[in-house]
Amino acid sequence: MNALSLFANVGIAETYLSNIGINVVVANEIDEQRSKFYSYLYPTCDMIQGDITDPLIYDRIISKAKEAQVDLIMATPPCQGMSIAGHNSPYDERNSLIKYAIDAVIDLNPKFVFFENVTLQLVTPIIYEGEEIKIPEYIHRRLSPRYKINHNVVTNAMDYSVPQRRERCIYLLVRNDIDKEWEFPKPSRIITLEEAFNGIPDLWPTIKENAYQGFLPPNTEESLNFHKWHKPPIHVWRNIECMLHTPTGNTAFDNSFYYPKKTNGERVRGYDTTYHRLFWDKPAATVTMWNGILGSQNNVHPGRFWKKDNNGDCLYTNPRVLTIYELMVVSSLPLDWNIPDWANDQLIRFVIGEGIPPLMVKKIIEQIMF
Repeated sequence: MNALSLFANVGIAETYLSNIGINVVVANEIDEQRSKFYSYLYPTCDMIQGDITDPLIYDRIISKAKEAQVDLIMATPPCQGMSIAGHNSPYDERNSLIKYAIDAVIDLNPKFVFFENVTLQLVTPIIYEGEEIKIPEYIHRRLSPRYKINHNVVTNAMDYSVPQRRERCIYLLVRNDIDKEWEFPKPSRIITLEEAFNGIPDLWPTIKENAYQGFLPPNTEESLNFHKWHKPPIHVWRNIECMLHTPTGNTAFDNSFYYPKKTNGERVRGYDTTYHRLFWDKPAATVTMWNGILGSQNNVHPGRFWKKDNNGDCLYTNPRVLTIYELMVVSSLPLDWNIPDWANDQLIRFVIGEGIPPLMVKKIIEQIMF
């Protein structure tokens, strides 16, 4: 089956689709670097780089998809306007990009459609024919005459053996003349970080300031040579210090003295989901774009008890964000994922944070193939 991928990022969702007989033959992505990344991963796919709201770009997408006889459309419109990790504005213009995905469905009339977004999509307003309605109603108004739509539209990546708690809103559409029902499969076994990170060596971060060099033990050759993308993240000492004193599953804001501080020593204000270590006995929290920052949401390595300092305070290992290798693990990416050498760490972290775990996509889509 041939597929079209809209708002394609770098093709993370598509990672395992060729294994189940899905060929993504046309893709669209607005960002030039991500389009280049996508083409590196999928050199035979016709990547159309540009803004889908541009009539010329849209027409090229539709023309190429018609030529390729596309029978599946995948679309993951930007979610920053809805996401609590983004601007969280119901009137962000990016929320309306779903309109173009639906236009493409109507123009191409594929057998199957896969729409994915954050769950806040369920309560996000959109203007249709001069009326403000919620996005789910908009989808039903435009597509239910042509397609059967799944009943339960909320699911979680951890239910597909992905070691990440990532709740998503996913619409699964089957054209009315196709004799199939498409709902989510039964949940799989939950994978905790204890299991997912088994065998990954501890890694101390690199301290940014020269004045604090030597405050942490050196990394072993085993840890440094473990994998190309298991590299020590770089953090400022004041953030490393507060995470050194923060146990598994806790936030540094709960520390009586070693709490997050500004350069002048003043206490940082923030949510209790930030400067927060993950849990060993749970999957990782949702990976966001800002997964390289200790002060972002729920993205500090769980760590383990290391030792007590001279004051009798407990210290904990791995006072750092997850490495790119660990992000690949919790996002269900292959461990030999073919990242182009020219891609910098920030780009890689951003695209992983915005990508839907590919194992989840594979398990949902393979139901229409077998």
